[in-house]
Amino acid sequence: MREESIIIVTGASRGVGRETVISLVRDHGKEVLAIARSAQALDALSAELKDAPGRLRTLTADLTSSRLPEDLSEALGERRVSALVNNAGLLLKRDFGQWTAEDMDHLYQVNVVVPLLLVQVLLDRFTGTPTAHVVNIGSMGGVRGTTKFPGLLGYSVSKGGLVTLTECLAEELKERGVRVNCLSLGAVDTEMLREAFPGFEAQVSAAQVGAFVAQFSLEGHNLFNGKVLEVALGTP
Repeated sequence: MREESIIIVTGASRGVGRETVISLVRDHGKEVLAIARSAQALDALSAELKDAPGRLRTLTADLTSSRLPEDLSEALGERRVSALVNNAGLLLKRDFGQWTAEDMDHLYQVNVVVPLLLVQVLLDRFTGTPTAHVVNIGSMGGVRGTTKFPGLLGYSVSKGGLVTLTECLAEELKERGVRVNCLSLGAVDTEMLREAFPGFEAQVSAAQVGAFVAQFSLEGHNLFNGKVLEVALGTP
């Protein structure tokens, strides 16, 4: 029987993912498995949190790798997963007419397929109490009726897929006692935003949003399931 529980955060090397990990470990005293491709970034995160009240574990991994289930099993041991924050994402920017099938496949693989497969791999670890929570980190660009921007067609379409995935997962998993929600972020001061909108200055910091995501991962499922919540003061 799994008694210890852990929270998983993907895309933990920078931006909102990194700040979510910091808040969970430092502010909430939780045990967290931070996943990213950069071992150097994860080492720096570990050093920053070495005296925090919680505990940080790290896993350097490519989320699209066929080895991921084995790597996760080894990293988690017998722990139950109380929350999964699907934060890892890919942004590609192209002029219209330059999109390729490979671009779209890559975006869908990272932004839609990986979150689905992670939930399936971890399904048995979600069982038990308290209720497990899956938090998908989306984008305002993927929300119906919001402003769309030239060059981000593929990104927005894939994030729209994540919205639908969230709603479907909530139905698929409700009998298992797992709740699933999506936080669609607006303009946040991150590297990804600066890549998409050079020169734009966001009003909200990654640390602010990371703290919100951390709190929501712990408590949001007490009030929401299958919901897409817009977390934005604005979009560029």
